[in-house]
Amino acid sequence: MENIRENFDFIVSQEFNGTRLDKYLSEQIEEATRSYIEKLIDKGFVKINEKCITKNGRKLKTDEKVEVAIPEEENVDIEAENIPLDIVYECDDFIVINKKYGMVVHPAYGNYSGTLVNALLFYTNNLSSVNGNIRPGIIHRLDKDTSGLIVVAKNNFAHAKLASMFIDKTIHKTYLCIVKGNFSEQNLTGRIENLIGRDPKDRKKMTVVEQNGKLAISNYRVVDQVESFSLVEVAIETGRTHQIRVHMKSINHPILGDAVYGTEDKNIKRQMLHAYKLEFLNPLDGKEYSFKGKLFDDFIETAKKLKLNIEGYYGK
Repeated sequence: MENIRENFDFIVSQEFNGTRLDKYLSEQIEEATRSYIEKLIDKGFVKINEKCITKNGRKLKTDEKVEVAIPEEENVDIEAENIPLDIVYECDDFIVINKKYGMVVHPAYGNYSGTLVNALLFYTNNLSSVNGNIRPGIIHRLDKDTSGLIVVAKNNFAHAKLASMFIDKTIHKTYLCIVKGNFSEQNLTGRIENLIGRDPKDRKKMTVVEQNGKLAISNYRVVDQVESFSLVEVAIETGRTHQIRVHMKSINHPILGDAVYGTEDKNIKRQMLHAYKLEFLNPLDGKEYSFKGKLFDDFIETAKKLKLNIEGYYGK
């Protein structure tokens, strides 16, 4: 019996009536490849209405319950790949990287190449082993299309210390985003505090919930506004999945380019969200650190096109 790492439950909505099972699951499970989904089905990890289904082409019906079990993949060999990295800082204990948009942080669900981990394995032999060979050195993550700063541990002692700081909220993370709409004078700064959990209607999305969620806190400050758009700094106290994207949507200011929590924009290839600043007192050497990740060209071009003032965010 294989160890199960994660379980997904879906109720088929009317829009997916008649959709192939493999196609449906590849859309519902974020970052999963179609071939990986097909293997899960073939090996009996998928059930419909509590009955094991092994046919990829099985047509779904409205209101059917689909259950997926994701097995552990600790024995998968992840290859080193020569992918350029923007190293902001490096010492014996950790590396700070300015991750480009479009890059998944670690392998998962059949995506075993092109990730930050593949690039790290090529760059160095010194990575913590706390999270196994699938996620070596990885303490926290950013969404695929969110750019910006991420800290990677080079040894297990540093990993434990840094991970505890994320739990204790002593690592301060500030993001920069472009959102839709304008804020009133009395709402130029604000604090969003609520529970975030899986959206019962769409399990690949997160949403604000009344119960059975995790506490999420974001503090925002409007930097600049033009007609219909705003440049906003967001400092997070917690690190929930899709937190800023969900919070901005919850106050009716979805992030520009976010097709999941807002609306798709053909001129914007990804959500305009960048992990801009990282600050912490390092318990390993007692020093204060403050890092800034330079904005990528697409963010700068979008802001300039909208005439938003981002001059204060140029450079590192």
